[in-house]
Amino acid sequence: MLHFDDPVTKFPKITQARAKKIQTLSIYTVHDLLYHFPFRYEDYSIFKTIGEIEANETVTLQGIVKKVTRSRAFRRKMTITEAYIDDHTGTIKAVWFNVFGPLRFLAKNKYVQISGKVSLDKKNKLYFQHPNFELINKHQFESQKKGAGSQLAATGALIPIYPETRGITSYWLRAMVKKILLLVQFVDPIPHEILKTQKLPPIKKALKTIHFPSSLEEAMTAKRRFAFEKLFMMQFKALSIKQQWEKNKAVKIPFSKTTITSFVKSLPFALTNAQRKVAWQIIKDIEKEQPMNRLLEGDVGSGKTVVAAMAALSVITRKHQVALLAPTEVLALQHFKEFLSLFNSKKHSVALLTSAHSKINGVGSARKTLISKLRNGSIDIVIGTHALLQQSVSFKDLALVIVDEQHRFGVKQRAYLQQQTIIIDDGQDKKIPHFLTMTATPIPRTLSLAIFGNLELSIIDEYPKGRKKISTKVISSQGREQIYTFIKKEICSGRQAFIIYPLVSETSKMSEVKAATEEHRTLQEKIFPEFKSGLLHGKMKPKEKEEIMRQFKNGTYDLLVATSVVEVGIDVPNATVMVIEGAERFGLAQLHQFRGRVGRSAYQSYCFLFTSDNTPLTTRRLRVMEQTNNGFKIAEADLKLRGPGQFMGTLQSGLPDIAMESLTDVKLIQTSRTEAQRLLAFDPHLKKFPSLKKNIKKMEMTTHWE
Repeated sequence: MLHFDDPVTKFPKITQARAKKIQTLSIYTVHDLLYHFPFRYEDYSIFKTIGEIEANETVTLQGIVKKVTRSRAFRRKMTITEAYIDDHTGTIKAVWFNVFGPLRFLAKNKYVQISGKVSLDKKNKLYFQHPNFELINKHQFESQKKGAGSQLAATGALIPIYPETRGITSYWLRAMVKKILLLVQFVDPIPHEILKTQKLPPIKKALKTIHFPSSLEEAMTAKRRFAFEKLFMMQFKALSIKQQWEKNKAVKIPFSKTTITSFVKSLPFALTNAQRKVAWQIIKDIEKEQPMNRLLEGDVGSGKTVVAAMAALSVITRKHQVALLAPTEVLALQHFKEFLSLFNSKKHSVALLTSAHSKINGVGSARKTLISKLRNGSIDIVIGTHALLQQSVSFKDLALVIVDEQHRFGVKQRAYLQQQTIIIDDGQDKKIPHFLTMTATPIPRTLSLAIFGNLELSIIDEYPKGRKKISTKVISSQGREQIYTFIKKEICSGRQAFIIYPLVSETSKMSEVKAATEEHRTLQEKIFPEFKSGLLHGKMKPKEKEEIMRQFKNGTYDLLVATSVVEVGIDVPNATVMVIEGAERFGLAQLHQFRGRVGRSAYQSYCFLFTSDNTPLTTRRLRVMEQTNNGFKIAEADLKLRGPGQFMGTLQSGLPDIAMESLTDVKLIQTSRTEAQRLLAFDPHLKKFPSLKKNIKKMEMTTHWE
């Protein structure tokens, strides 16, 4: 008998050598192997005799091996195996190239069942190329030859096709799974009552049918069960975190109408209704003793920073501190400059702490001095990168943590600032900061519900008034000269341009993709010799990047050639042209982020997407950019076209594949959340469901829970 937690090597058929190979598929235990699900199925359920089959059919037939030959084509370094199968209605040839292990069992007078696609050879004769085959006995041959179905692993039914790796084929995986299913002791992590309510099969039946279904409908039912299982566990964990978080205490920040009204009136622009709405949600949150844990989503240029500044002002007015954590030096500097312009330096102190900078109110300061002032509370707001997460950095009374682009930080890094405590006068009452995380990457509501189940959600879905729509065009290589002429015209009118490339420098593997360093030289010397161009990429040192950006913003450079380092945090109002080379290599959400670097002033702005890939899918995808400037609509389209896996990228590292595939299923997400809420209320510590508790703990090790 095998258990889910047993190493796969406990099954005698899996050697240490095999076990090492399947580790590349993240298979270590019996559970991992059985949960390594097929990504598609080959339909071999149609049985025919040799006399009935026709070219291009995918069929299964049974027969007796009449002859097997093995030869080697030395010029092509290939071993060819040919078998001739007879079923009394005719004879057909089957051919395999460079297949060794399984074919050693194929011999004259053996009964076989073969499944595959039938082709025509050069002599117009029918044959199988690389069919699946299994040996059967005489009894099976007699009982199955009329097409009564099959209980075999690789032929005669819907056959699972798995993600593979070198030396591990679907053929081998099918054989192992089929045998292990007969030996394993099944323990269902999902409570029986929930399965019954949701009309989902128990684990034993579901595992058998997802690997060896009798119909596609049966496979989909099993797949839905496992998708529910993963989403349910994710939701239970997220809701548990939320419940635990709500048990903490935070400093109450009373709303000061006078302070906020005065701040809003001082702004050189009017807040949008969406900004007012989310700012009020945040202000009401930090009024409570229960710590805020909120995600602020806002499209490029929608005004998230001003909303965050209003929350920060509320906190520092009450003599508490604020920390803003940014993922890059460029973005930290951008926030620092914005906060300096928004706050009166005579009333409030704003500091910057990165690996390269230590400043207070725009003036350089010794790092030790800055850290000391944070500790004694004389700095109100500190903005920084990972430098804020050093053990030497501490606060007197940190009451609000703001994290920008939170997915770029590790779980422990984000937790570090959240765990900074404020000791109240009696020395007993410990309080944690309120927590606000921001993202400029619009995420469809379905994904937000599934992934950020422990966060409250605020969305800025409105643009500032008067903003002009960025004109976007997909350009083929034939239109390049015309676009270069247009860029020259814009620069002569006093404007500036970005040109983005997918790579820093060309490599042998990707030489077809234009690279920033090589193209920068070409653009400067041959295309735009009359203009000055700068180069910016992620491999530069922080000070180099800062200096290039400062010069571009000040107008020293007319063009900036860059990689994806400009995706966020760069604000150059005078730039009106964004050119993206190899646009097909980027997701729509990322293209939208690039486009957001222009259109930040009253000038009409333009975005040109160069692509050499004219396939229908690429064209359809990029045309979305022409049709809308709305980041949420673009995110929805990206999700539909690329699927959740590619859309998410590194946003949720470790999310199980089957759960990832189900992130567009709103009903399943809502159902799993509802069931998780019920169970959490009934048994928050899962004392009655140890198997579920164990599975959730295992998932914690590979999935982010922010």
